[in-house]
Amino acid sequence: MTIEILKSLYNRDLNKLKIEIESYQNEESLWKIDKNISNSGGNLCLHLLGNLNTYIGKELGNSSYVRQRDLEFSLKDIPKTELLEKLESLIQIVNSTLEKLSDEDLKKEYPTEALGYKMTTGYFLIHLLSHLNYHLGQINYHRRLLDI
Repeated sequence: MTIEILKSLYNRDLNKLKIEIESYQNEESLWKIDKNISNSGGNLCLHLLGNLNTYIGKELGNSSYVRQRDLEFSLKDIPKTELLEKLESLIQIVNSTLEKLSDEDLKKEYPTEALGYKMTTGYFLIHLLSHLNYHLGQINYHRRLLDI
């Protein structure tokens, strides 16, 4: 595994997330919930922003980001343009952080036990990528169901 592969995959999927958010025709639909859909596309986007800013930006890149996880699911009606600006900033943070890492760094222990156990940085970066994709799929489905 190399840093360049991780950068490529994170860029691909974060840009897909931007496309999903841009694709909502009705901005109010970003925040809709319905029946068994308890998380809106907007809240899932905020959750991904918080997650990656914390675990990549803060923990690996030493940013000053302070996560407020509860707000990721309770805030509503943030303008789509603001979400897109935050995503663009996150892409820059992820890229600049990954550029500072080496393949040797990927073999080192991740600074915190974010999943409740010790793991390598490489392992956790792959976990974060799969977490991003899980919620990216949920956002795509949310948009296609509720963007009316």
